[in-house]
Amino acid sequence: MGLIRKIALLALMGWLGLAAAAAAEVGVTDSTVSIGMSSPFSGPNGAYGQEMKEAIAAYFGHLNRTGGVNGRKLELVALDDGYETERTVANTKKLIDEHKVFALLQYYGSSPTTQAMNDVFGPARVPLVGTISGAGTIRQSPRENPNNRYMFNVRASYADETDAIINQLVSLGLTNIAVFYQNDGFGLSGLEGVTAALKKHNVTPSAVGTVERNSLDVDAAVKAIAKANPQAVVMVTLFKPTAAFVKAMRKIGQNPQFMTLSPVGADLLANELGKDARGIGISQVMPYPFNDTTPVVREYQRLLQAQKKTGYSYYGIEAYVTAKVLVEAIRKCGKDLNREKLVQTLESMANMDVGGYRVNFNANERSGSKYVDLTVIGSGGRVLR
Repeated sequence: MGLIRKIALLALMGWLGLAAAAAAEVGVTDSTVSIGMSSPFSGPNGAYGQEMKEAIAAYFGHLNRTGGVNGRKLELVALDDGYETERTVANTKKLIDEHKVFALLQYYGSSPTTQAMNDVFGPARVPLVGTISGAGTIRQSPRENPNNRYMFNVRASYADETDAIINQLVSLGLTNIAVFYQNDGFGLSGLEGVTAALKKHNVTPSAVGTVERNSLDVDAAVKAIAKANPQAVVMVTLFKPTAAFVKAMRKIGQNPQFMTLSPVGADLLANELGKDARGIGISQVMPYPFNDTTPVVREYQRLLQAQKKTGYSYYGIEAYVTAKVLVEAIRKCGKDLNREKLVQTLESMANMDVGGYRVNFNANERSGSKYVDLTVIGSGGRVLR
């Protein structure tokens, strides 16, 4: 009888072990949490992803050296998507199905993120915190689109940015305003934002020109916009086509006030254009990363300094802020970590202070911030407030 009881006890213990293993959350072990990221690390926009990954890796490394989060170390699995929608969707499937990540962090682009959300991580109920996009499609409430329950935006929207830009231009008496935009979700969202902002002042775009994604063929756009002889041009494009457009416009004697949105990457645009960058205005959705007056910026700068790096950037500070939001939510979840608990915890983070930058979520709000700052590129490529 004793032997039978012993066998039964061992069987029960084995069953309980299997049950516990089955109940464990994907991407979470007793000692690690796996986080996935898809962004461009190569191609025309590879510098964007590299700056973000550098900041996140430095932050995770610091946390891991100091005990991790609730005793678990953070592992970053970062895949290159080249800023292509199909690759972003494929990477997301790979991160979830093959790499078995717990959550996603810091994606890039409007169309890639929207499609990945609706096709992959939304249906899989895997939360994504942060993406370089201000598109309205990923800011709808979960009631409008159930997949949006798993999307948490840390930055302001394109509508917020374009409002600030147009208000500034109109206050200076400029109403002949053209738009140069990228022909994808990013550019179309920005065009929509500029058009809506102008409408508030009873103005419409005086001309519109476009460029294809990952292309530098701006000739048709330059020709269309130059005909209007605009006082200002709002450019909803990334740094390489933006630089090509500005150079081409100046070459034919057109010198309007050039304005662009935060995704352009101020430091990258200044490096690409050299002295021709001077005077270009850029809306920003993060604290100024080039001095240490804001607590979160001081933290970010110290992280890079510890890595013997001082290449501060808006992309770097945004990646750091976004990673801090995710880490704080994981910390609040405690040792019993699962995806549903993470989503609920993020939804409860109302008016969270990330060192001088505030983020606000609730059950129906997926746009965490409306912070917009206007900057200009000065002499020597310095970004000035």
